[in-house]
Amino acid sequence: MSQRRYAIIGTGALGGFYGAKLQTAGLDVHFLLHSDYEHVNKYGLIIESKDGDFNLPQVNAYCDVAQMPPCDVVVVALKTTQNHLLPQMLPLVVKDDGVVLVLQNGLSVEEEVAQIVDNASIIGGLCFLCANKLGPGHIRHIEYGKIILGEYIPDYHPAGITNRMREIANDFESAGISIELTDDLLLGRWKKLVWNIPYNGLSVILNAQTDELTTNLHTRTLIEQLMYEVAMVAKSTGRMIPDNFMHAMLDYTVKMTPYRTSMKIDYDAHRPLEVEAIFGKPLRKAQAAGVNLPQISCLYQQLKFLDSRR
Repeated sequence: MSQRRYAIIGTGALGGFYGAKLQTAGLDVHFLLHSDYEHVNKYGLIIESKDGDFNLPQVNAYCDVAQMPPCDVVVVALKTTQNHLLPQMLPLVVKDDGVVLVLQNGLSVEEEVAQIVDNASIIGGLCFLCANKLGPGHIRHIEYGKIILGEYIPDYHPAGITNRMREIANDFESAGISIELTDDLLLGRWKKLVWNIPYNGLSVILNAQTDELTTNLHTRTLIEQLMYEVAMVAKSTGRMIPDNFMHAMLDYTVKMTPYRTSMKIDYDAHRPLEVEAIFGKPLRKAQAAGVNLPQISCLYQQLKFLDSRR
């Protein structure tokens, strides 16, 4: 059994689900919580999952990162809207020569972490998970769960498949979590944005779930246009996304259980939206390269308006 100690920074639906799975596999896991702390500290975590429900009556719960032990792997599962908190958190909890595993949406998130920690390796994780919170410490896993792992090095040069990636993959796979390894983290991030940009943005603006967006002729056309714009800006950074990948993402969404996206969940709960990480940063990459993204720019402006009303 692995002797690595894990910290989960942000025990929402994503961090809580993956952290709970790791604990059931026998790993030493420590959870940082905010509003759920008192409840989880007393009652633990409840996971309703398509793969089988389970409870963790006792977990290592903390409301203060300064009380957490140094950990070998620190999983950042906060929304990117809370990344301003990371400079006060990460140096306290990550071991020297440890790993920060960034399980966040958007672009350039590993670069932000690299500016905070210089004593640890950074691995990005692209999560394909449908899950939400039903209440304090109560998480529902609806579908999927795979994570694509890629090592970060400056300027997002392809890093190959490292031993650190394999070790962490082994821990997650021992917990029943599907893992894929990529030698090109930036390409992986652009591919994730092929789905995240159209579905997260349109779900908020049009007040719709994934099935409604995909089956309507007009919104499906718009989704395809947005996907091709993502591929255009990815190409400007030297990453090619083939047409068949966009078609596969559309087919993948048709087959999935109808889902309220993470951005729509945040919007309905009156929480800040991850507009900058998912839309703003790709737009600025495009502007720097002289690439025009009219549809993505339109979504961005609308979402910024809606977010400002929070």
